[in-house]
Amino acid sequence: MTDSTSNIGLIGLAVMGQNLALNIADHDYKISVYNRTFSKTESFLDKNGKNLPNLSGYENIESFVNSLQSPKKIIIMVQAGRPTDSVIESLVPLLQKGDVIIDGGNAKWTDTIEREKMLKEKNIFFVGSGVSGGEEGARFGPSLMPGGSQEAWNLIKPIWDSISAKVNPDDGKPLEGALPGKPIQGGVPCSAYIGNDGAGHYVKMVHNGIEYGDMQMICEAYHLMSSIVDLTPCEIGDIFNEWNKGELDSFLIEITGDILKQKDPRTDNPFVDIVMDTAGQKGTGKWTSVNALDMGVPAPTVSEAVFARCLSAIKDERTAASKILTGPIVKIKSDNKQVIVSAIRDALYCSKICSYAQGFQLMREAQKEYNWDLNFGEIAKIWRGGCIIRAAFLQKITEAYEKEPTLANLLLDNYFKECLSIYQPNWRKVISLAVESGSLCLLFHPLFPITIVTGQNDFLKTYFKHNGIILVHIPMKEQMKNGVNSFTSIGSTQIVLRFRFNTRRTYKFCECNL
Repeated sequence: MTDSTSNIGLIGLAVMGQNLALNIADHDYKISVYNRTFSKTESFLDKNGKNLPNLSGYENIESFVNSLQSPKKIIIMVQAGRPTDSVIESLVPLLQKGDVIIDGGNAKWTDTIEREKMLKEKNIFFVGSGVSGGEEGARFGPSLMPGGSQEAWNLIKPIWDSISAKVNPDDGKPLEGALPGKPIQGGVPCSAYIGNDGAGHYVKMVHNGIEYGDMQMICEAYHLMSSIVDLTPCEIGDIFNEWNKGELDSFLIEITGDILKQKDPRTDNPFVDIVMDTAGQKGTGKWTSVNALDMGVPAPTVSEAVFARCLSAIKDERTAASKILTGPIVKIKSDNKQVIVSAIRDALYCSKICSYAQGFQLMREAQKEYNWDLNFGEIAKIWRGGCIIRAAFLQKITEAYEKEPTLANLLLDNYFKECLSIYQPNWRKVISLAVESGSLCLLFHPLFPITIVTGQNDFLKTYFKHNGIILVHIPMKEQMKNGVNSFTSIGSTQIVLRFRFNTRRTYKFCECNL
């Protein structure tokens, strides 16, 4: 490829960076890539360059920058913090007035505000863009939340709209079925201008906070059905699959149903029962909780989800405490099980409504603090596809803010008000039952009720390790055809990875050295 022909460049070829670069190339944009370690660039090009002639890589940053059309647009996909600053510092001497740097990592919004201010003084545009959807979203269509100046957004809008997830314009449901080289055509893009300076990264942070709450609530619903209703993981998986056909239709509910169906390849026990009951975190949930406290906005669902992950980390203390501290054991009579399961469903939906209401309330206060003009209906729209918290009821949130853009709180919308009114008795019943059974006394549990969160985190990865064994996702069609589990173990170092290439439906086989 000759110099100065690429439409956009990308720095940082970890999994997210690679997948985003492939996504851009699939949409017929010429893209240049650069990584600090050139061997990774070479490996990436060896695997993908033959099928994507519009993809090119460079050994040094000068030739990389020179390969870009003006105004130059460069995406940074490196670790947040100092690594991001180092990349920016290396780029600034090579850029000119009107060029654009886009940070696609999980940067803290206050850092983005400072970076945008610093680069503005040098006449360089800076965009802090939230990118949600994990590895799969980056590859086939994420939800994109860009923040910066309107001028900068106008420069990247065509690309951002092209590569983002798409939803049906009529019902807001995600359009699925993308394949390498065959992206989704048509639909409404899950990308929109969020606001000035750090607005995009702030909204992405709140998104992640809501995600923490969503995952923890699902985990607790599973725990109640397991410990109180005495259902097996497979039975609970069937329940989640059924719930996914109604109001709770969402990505996280769907993958939870799948996770609960899986068996450990070595013991044939339910996978969720042998997963380590500790869940890590990357910081955005904590940022959300701390910011809510700073601004005096109650966001207890996110905060409790963060605390749950913190508590899950002290495994040894919990195990020791469970031998000393005891709680009540309450089991439901068999003829009451379906009634309690229905009540748990209602409680989960009510809690989900409140969690999202807290997130939108936090954004409402933040726009006052940082002088942003956030469009909450637009934010709900772009969360309908691509991102981890995509759910059918985001269409209801979109409609709520379209009817009343200045809605003080989501709970005051007629739809959500009616839901809370109808489901509130069951919600209260479930909370009372949880207290009565000791299920809220988490220190008593040697097996902390967070294994679902761990499983969900693992599900979002192409492969992961469990007890020293590499586990790889196997597509559902392969399971049914060959009678294998969704997770299987691989013993050798030269393996065939079955990549989850689009919304749990389509896979591709490719070799990979670990």
